[in-house]
Amino acid sequence: MGLADKNCQSLPKGSPALDAQQASQLHKEVSDWELKETDQSLVREFKFKNFYQTIEFVNAVAWIANQQDHHPDIEAGYNRCKITFTTHSVGGLSENDFICAARVDALFD
Repeated sequence: MGLADKNCQSLPKGSPALDAQQASQLHKEVSDWELKETDQSLVREFKFKNFYQTIEFVNAVAWIANQQDHHPDIEAGYNRCKITFTTHSVGGLSENDFICAARVDALFD
């Protein structure tokens, strides 16, 4: 089962974050995302032809986030959108971040 086929799990505050080896292993499935070890996040910037396509994408990401109850930081401009996933309740990365990244990637398949 791939990451995009999984669902996010509720992680109570204090749950352990992924260690570097676990994050690196999961990153292989979403390799277009930048794995930022300094702030424990997954980041990817997407480019679009126009504002309408950008906002359409933002709305699709919002739908995924609400469905999975795991919400990214979203920065949008005229023809670009930057998505950042991290899990605040664990103070770093969790499998939920990689699941949502894979689901966002699936928008382009």
